[in-house]
Amino acid sequence: MRRHHRSAALTTAVLVGALLAAGCSSGAGGKKSESGGTDAAAGKATTPRMTVAMVTHAAPGDTFWDLIRKGAQAAAAKDNIKLVYSSDPVAGNQANLVQNAIDQKVDGIALTAAKPDAMKAVVAKAKAAGIPVVGFNSGLDNWKELGMLEYFGQDENIAGQAFGERLNQQGAKHAVCVIQEQGQVALEARCAGLKKGFKGTTENLYVNGTDMPSVKSTLTAKLQKDSSIDQVVTLGAPIAMTAGQSVKDAGSKAKVATFDLNKDLVAAIQGGDIQFAVDQQPYLQGYLAVDGLWLYRTNGNFSGGSTAPVLTGPAFVTKDNVDSVAEFAKKGTR
Repeated sequence: MRRHHRSAALTTAVLVGALLAAGCSSGAGGKKSESGGTDAAAGKATTPRMTVAMVTHAAPGDTFWDLIRKGAQAAAAKDNIKLVYSSDPVAGNQANLVQNAIDQKVDGIALTAAKPDAMKAVVAKAKAAGIPVVGFNSGLDNWKELGMLEYFGQDENIAGQAFGERLNQQGAKHAVCVIQEQGQVALEARCAGLKKGFKGTTENLYVNGTDMPSVKSTLTAKLQKDSSIDQVVTLGAPIAMTAGQSVKDAGSKAKVATFDLNKDLVAAIQGGDIQFAVDQQPYLQGYLAVDGLWLYRTNGNFSGGSTAPVLTGPAFVTKDNVDSVAEFAKKGTR
């Protein structure tokens, strides 16, 4: 797999202060599907109405994806786009949702490629149908070979290395990296990067991220069995909050740090319960994915020249800077 390590790839994404758009339900494919963009943002486009399908691998109840969707809705409101959102954590089902979008002859598709092999055939079908496809959030190492137009997200391996280096500075010696979905490329890359950047011992612990009681019991048992673990690394805000409970239940002295944010996680950093978080700016990913399709359809633009990704992270949120993020987290956009 390719890694985009050069600093030139850190293309700065444009931050846009757009209003959130309220979504309404739609029957267009998938377990969860809704149309967004009913509220106009400042400077709303006068270009012809477009339909964009956003198809993710979101698991039910994961608040991370609420931020993705809100960003996408804000861009849709500005760009005069009908946004149809759907998701399924099962790769084959997600591919079927993409096929549904192709059958509906949408004007563009934004998708996550957490399991790239499952997306290969449907992305090819979309291209054959003349429908541009952009990638975001997952699939940084595969978006070009899949034939996507552009990619918006974080280099997860680089983020993991930076995470490990920060743990070195804090004196950690033994870290457990909690992976809530085995085989998900972005999550696996985070822990691989952590292992590369961290000088201490790193081991992976696989849990079922859709079953929080199971996550709690599995991690608690791990911490009780091995008292040398002094650092828990989680890959999502809800998992981090559960990890904090596991540490207490196990009587462990381990500290918890995580990837990704939500409102509760921001409060936990402010309170000192969580050390820090890596923010990949999911709202921005959703916004840029939709806006990127609008720019391509209306003006032939494509970010990164179809050769480099647009990186939205990593940015570290710590107790020192969390207050600057908290006001946005309260609004549900960080």
